[in-house]
Amino acid sequence: MRQLSKFITLSLVLYICVNPVFGQINTGQVTGEVNTITSAVPFLTIAPDSRSGAMGDVGVALSPDANSMHWNPAKYAFVPNDMGFAVSYTPWLRELIPDINLAYLSGYKRIDQEQVIGFSLLYFSLGNIVFTDVVGNTSGQFNPNEFAIDGAYARAFSDRFSGSLAFRFIYSNLTGGQFVGGVESYPGTAYAADVSLFYMNTDLTAGSYDATASWGLNISNLGSKISYTKNSDKDFIPINMRLGGAYSIEFDDYNSITMALDINKMLVPTPPIYSTEEVDINGNPMIEAGMDPNVAVPVGIFQSFYDAPLGFQEELNEFTFSLGAEYWYANQFAIRGGYFQEHATKGNRKYFTLGVGLRLNVFGLDFAYLVPLFQNNPLANTLRFSLLFDIEGMQNRR
Repeated sequence: MRQLSKFITLSLVLYICVNPVFGQINTGQVTGEVNTITSAVPFLTIAPDSRSGAMGDVGVALSPDANSMHWNPAKYAFVPNDMGFAVSYTPWLRELIPDINLAYLSGYKRIDQEQVIGFSLLYFSLGNIVFTDVVGNTSGQFNPNEFAIDGAYARAFSDRFSGSLAFRFIYSNLTGGQFVGGVESYPGTAYAADVSLFYMNTDLTAGSYDATASWGLNISNLGSKISYTKNSDKDFIPINMRLGGAYSIEFDDYNSITMALDINKMLVPTPPIYSTEEVDINGNPMIEAGMDPNVAVPVGIFQSFYDAPLGFQEELNEFTFSLGAEYWYANQFAIRGGYFQEHATKGNRKYFTLGVGLRLNVFGLDFAYLVPLFQNNPLANTLRFSLLFDIEGMQNRR
């Protein structure tokens, strides 16, 4: 039954989501060269907003804004305004299919000087899919969709340090109740939490200029596994650890620049290398290298640091790196750029990003564009659009 769950999550999600090495996605039969880590509901790992999307997908230590829920909810404790929200839209993988999109709504409300609550809704539509039976006859059509609803509480422990707890409900309906391989499928649900920390020091100098340094840590999607059938084994959701830092310099009242770096690691088991000849007493292939990925969530989290079939070097290959830069003029116009790097054996996502931002009195507009390093990449020409609203600014203008 596990193969059914893998079929659903891989064929309908991974194909059209975050990993461009479609023909190399691992299901256990690997040679040790390409061994990508897979999970259910990978839409949770897509950068939803245009600011971070234009900076190589950095975000855990950037200055706080309405989109901090995805990157590091602890940043909300230092958000400058009393209340705000943002709306983002991404036409996803338009080089392949024209009707896939990601929509994101997020916001926050300050309770007092130390406490802030945040919320978000992430919705992923996979377009219209026609289902057929084993002989090719149409058995129906459906628009698969997934969403996650988040709530967070952030608190400042000092004037420089904050923490946050966030809770998430995840819903994934990929088949609309269709029978897959003769087995009835169902929408999958899961519950998860994020634990995050944020530090920001605004009292620094770089020569004669004012400077700000910050770092952040977010361990996200700590939660239950998910299943699409009643009898199948459940699959991990994308439990993730993101650590990063940022450094900003204000040259004068009009010009400032920020550099940021994020390091990212999936905290789910690495697929082992299975034997092509030996089987166990249940008829399943024996593991030749690596560790059994069918473990409980707490075990899988810790196991993810030492279970790679090829040892320590492969564990290092599982880290991804994001580097971004942002220039602001008069805190009204921004130019952004970035780079994302993933090892060739773990997905081979490598791309540059660029974008611009505009801030007015009560709202802001951000735009991002993705440029992959390789031709014929399904991520090519990915666009992101974000609108940010300052509720306090709207009220002050009345």
